[in-house]
Amino acid sequence: MSSIIPEGATRLTVVGAPQIAQRKPSWLKHAAPLAGPNYRELKETMRGLSLNTVCEQARCPNIHECWEDREASFLIGGEDCTRRCGFCNIATGKPKGYDIDEPRRVAEAVEAMGLNFAVVTGVARDDLPDGGAWLYAETCRQIRARLPRCGVELLVPDFGGKPGSLRVVIESQPEVLSHNLETVRRIFRHTRPAFSYDGSLRMLAQAREALPADCATKSNLILGMGETEEEVVEAMHDLRAVGVSILTIGQYLQPTHTHLALQRFAPPEEFARHAAIGAQLGFDHVESGPLTRSSYRAGRQATDAGVWSRPVHVASATG
Repeated sequence: MSSIIPEGATRLTVVGAPQIAQRKPSWLKHAAPLAGPNYRELKETMRGLSLNTVCEQARCPNIHECWEDREASFLIGGEDCTRRCGFCNIATGKPKGYDIDEPRRVAEAVEAMGLNFAVVTGVARDDLPDGGAWLYAETCRQIRARLPRCGVELLVPDFGGKPGSLRVVIESQPEVLSHNLETVRRIFRHTRPAFSYDGSLRMLAQAREALPADCATKSNLILGMGETEEEVVEAMHDLRAVGVSILTIGQYLQPTHTHLALQRFAPPEEFARHAAIGAQLGFDHVESGPLTRSSYRAGRQATDAGVWSRPVHVASATG
């Protein structure tokens, strides 16, 4: 068995050994709201098309609110990731093929759902020369062709630091280009061994420099993996220094005993402090809370950043 021990850890990750689960605090116990008319319509549409979104697959606690706003997230590039992050529940392995028709199908789903805003994310594809950049760019273009008023966020990996791949994505001009830092510098190599803290910051800086002014850059931080509150603020400073204008901060929930051990549950007051500090630092939008996920309120984030306006209504294919 092997151990992953970040400095200052109070609980250890021992691969192959079950751990005693920590009881969730009251603020993480989420009662699903009553389904609104948009949510019910989208659910029916997805059933009819035999499609699934990341929102459903990940059992996101915010799905009712996001779908009521006609916002949803899609995972592209396959089911297997070529990298392994200790907190992530996506399988690591050799990808099975390369589906160049996927962008069209995702765009068809976006159109069928009548979405106002779509978030497109994916697995790392280090097996591809461009790291999967074309898939992201083409998905954005296909969505634009079918629903010009639908906002698009592309949440991308680092493409192995290849500037050409980043350029391919930038040329599709999503309203928001997102790359998640996820954690603080001190424990970064424990949580994201295939990525680089400075490399991620460098990519975000390059994206901000190359994107037009009416596109925003965005990132995410996860609390509960061994970081301190002061280190989170330092990471926030680092993200603002490279021009990131949208930031999401949420709680780590350990998927299984083989993943990185949960170190703590950050209280709501801490999330509120980070939101206040983010406003002082000049972020256009900071979404910070225990149940926050990277794509939560993505359309509202883009609106606050001044890069997208919500249409009055986007008619769905079923309506």
